[in-house]
Amino acid sequence: MAVIAESIDAPQKMPRIGILDTARGIALLAMASYHCTWDFEFFGYLEPGTAETGWLKIYARAIASTFLFLAGFSLVLANTPEIRWRPYFKRLGMIVAAAVAISVVTFIGMRDEWIFFGILHSIAAASIIGLLFLRLPAFATLLIAVLLGAGIIVDNVIAPLSLHSAVFDQPWLYWLGLSDNLPRSNDYVPVFPWLTPFLFGLGIAQLALSLGWLRSLAKLGPGRNLIARIGRHSLAFYLVHQPVLFGLVYLLSLVAPAPAPDPTLTYLRQCQASCVRSGSETMCRSFCQCTLDKLQAQNLFSPLESGAIKADSDERINRIALQCSEQAQ
Repeated sequence: MAVIAESIDAPQKMPRIGILDTARGIALLAMASYHCTWDFEFFGYLEPGTAETGWLKIYARAIASTFLFLAGFSLVLANTPEIRWRPYFKRLGMIVAAAVAISVVTFIGMRDEWIFFGILHSIAAASIIGLLFLRLPAFATLLIAVLLGAGIIVDNVIAPLSLHSAVFDQPWLYWLGLSDNLPRSNDYVPVFPWLTPFLFGLGIAQLALSLGWLRSLAKLGPGRNLIARIGRHSLAFYLVHQPVLFGLVYLLSLVAPAPAPDPTLTYLRQCQASCVRSGSETMCRSFCQCTLDKLQAQNLFSPLESGAIKADSDERINRIALQCSEQAQ
């Protein structure tokens, strides 16, 4: 998975809040640690699916939420007392250009899991949507954020009321996050549900502004430490860190290659990582174990692993998937 929130220079009348730069820097280092885990998985040092399941999945979501919260907070700082259109469009243009570059590079290098709407795309979209909320009272912004959060709970807990629909299974609608079926991606951060932390950050900043807390916040934490400096140059850090980490792990793989993984464990990890995008981890564990057992019982596992048969075109595998899906429900 790939995550980022770009620093914003505040207007002269607005104090620079060093603790926000420090928080952004900490989030960047956390992001780098997560991507390092992803790199070790990619080169076989960790089991497939490790970075997309369990506590690491929660860790990645917490990092993404932090970046979006800080991006929302910063949008208020940068555009108070009035919207500074030139800096706003300059920042937005940089983020959009970086997002497009990442999409192009991953499409060329990782066609099956390219990043079509990652964290940078999400921040760009949220920054545009956020303009509609800049002049609203803080309580209104926070209320809408709470309602969006409630919508997420309903969508994930009360199945009959799910907001997802096959109507949104169109590439030009993937950014909404309401599709039933999506292609795999190494970093997918759609507007729903990820606009929620952005609006919470924007609303909290509006509340702090209305209560006169910003100057107090500027005195709370250091803003000249190394971590804060990283936070002030977050876009550059984001664009550079992963190629560096990936290259270092690649060099390690040349010197000390990872041992060959157990194909059954690899299958279960990859199956569960794909399944949890649309189902619970408990259901996915049952479904994947069921499919593995049936594939082995019918002598289909080895041909599937070798590529001799294709999962999306073999009727026997489709029947197994349907039977296991019904059993896991």
